[in-house]
Order: sequence, then structure tokens, then C-alpha cells
Amino acid sequence: MKQDAERAAAREKWADEGWLFATPDGRGTPPRTDYDDWKELLSDAKVRDGRLHDARHTAATVPLILGVSERAVMGIMGWSTTSMAARYQHMVDTVRMDVARQVDGLIWRSAGTGSSDRNDEFPEGFTSAR
Repeated sequence: MKQDAERAAAREKWADEGWLFATPDGRGTPPRTDYDDWKELLSDAKVRDGRLHDARHTAATVPLILGVSERAVMGIMGWSTTSMAARYQHMVDTVRMDVARQVDGLIWRSAGTGSSDRNDEFPEGFTSAR
């Protein structure tokens, strides 16, 4: 692992402070490091500026748009509870419209069935609420 190599290279200068993300000598990274790295990444990629925190919400919402199961998203994002999905995923119009189309297709049959009985517009097992 990279950190093991850094620990070996730093020898007695290594400060084992238990950080997952650490400097080459084992110390915690300064708070601005993520911010500065993020801004540099956006600039290099030539994409619009945005907050790193917003990227987490986007990363959680895109799989929702793609129809990825909540369980799979939890695994990808490292969440152990579904409350994290509720916190980070945002219901977007694309998802709302997709759900509406699916419900529409389930309840209403396409026009031109030739029947004037409104019950014929419902799938088997459904009836109208007359």
C-alpha cells in the first residue's frame, strides 16, 4: 500500500496519528488541502466551478437518475443506512417524469382499444373508481 511505502520512507519522522489520508510523514492534511486539490481538478478539467460538498450530492443523485438500486448506491457511497440516501440523493424532474410514465403505462392502456367501457382501460385486476 502507498501509505506503507511512505511510512518506510519517512522512518523515524513518521507520525502515526491514525489518519486514513495523511501527508507523506503520516500527519493529518491541512483543512484547505481538499479544497485546493478540488479547485485545481475543476480547473484542469475545464469544467464549471463548484463546491466539493455539492459533488457528493451529485455523485449520489446520478445513480438515482440511472435507476441504480438503493442498495448498490449505498455500497458505492459507503453508507450503512438508508437515511444517508435520503440526505444526499435529490429527487429530480427526470426521475419524477420516469415514475409518472411507468405509472401511466401500468394504469392506462394506449388509446384505440376499441372499447367504450372505461374498465377496459385498466390492466387486469384494476377497476375504475366510479
